[in-house]
Amino acid sequence: MAAKYAGDFRKLYGKKIFADPAAAFAAIDEVLEIYQENPPEFAPFSSKYDAVLLGRARLTEQEQRGLAAFNDPTRGNCARCHTSRLSARGALPLFTDFGFVALAVPRNKAIPANADPSYFDLGLCGPERRDLAKRKQYCGLFKTPSLRNVALRPVFFHNGVITNLRDAVAFYAERDVKPSGWYPTGADGTVRQYDDLPAEYRANVNREPPFDRGPGDAPALTEQEITDITAFLKTLTDGFSKTPSPVAVTGGEDHLVSTRRGLQ
Repeated sequence: MAAKYAGDFRKLYGKKIFADPAAAFAAIDEVLEIYQENPPEFAPFSSKYDAVLLGRARLTEQEQRGLAAFNDPTRGNCARCHTSRLSARGALPLFTDFGFVALAVPRNKAIPANADPSYFDLGLCGPERRDLAKRKQYCGLFKTPSLRNVALRPVFFHNGVITNLRDAVAFYAERDVKPSGWYPTGADGTVRQYDDLPAEYRANVNREPPFDRGPGDAPALTEQEITDITAFLKTLTDGFSKTPSPVAVTGGEDHLVSTRRGLQ
């Protein structure tokens, strides 16, 4: 275990804790549960954007442009799944609708299981999860994550295939208009688009803006807008300010699963 907290973990659970995977995972579950039950640490709501929503800070011009493109249903359309506004009762946004969507990100060759060309991670319908295995409309769908602290992530999307925040934003703009930039090309010169999703499930792939166009069309986002959205996303990192007594998010309307993308 090479994580920077490994030493602290051994102090809590013993020097040999990582020698027993089952015991290690049980311990991880325990500390994660404790962490999640401590709102000031788990969800401090202390990002620059939180301060902006509470009237305690202002976005730069670039960050404002990024927010506008993020919210615009004809450009980024990001807020359709990653809610960015205060709720009706004034709760700070969680930047997820808790729904599910198929983005068809490229196959990650670094994942050992992917060395088998017949293996596919289909999200809701398997292979690990079996209760929805026969519900083909769910194949390739993964839960929409929160974008809070997204700039701190080392990898993006369910398989970690993209390792740069700006590239993650660019994928949305270019997936279908410049597929050769994201997917491998076969020996015959054909781009193997959606290479990590069997053809029978590709009807599940999201086609809403910015995915509402094809090869040769102009991307929904310009290079500058991609950069602007990336700048805005960096304002979601906690630690900008200590927002005293932020509006608690404990349930109700803020935790409703999207009926548009949720299980029905």
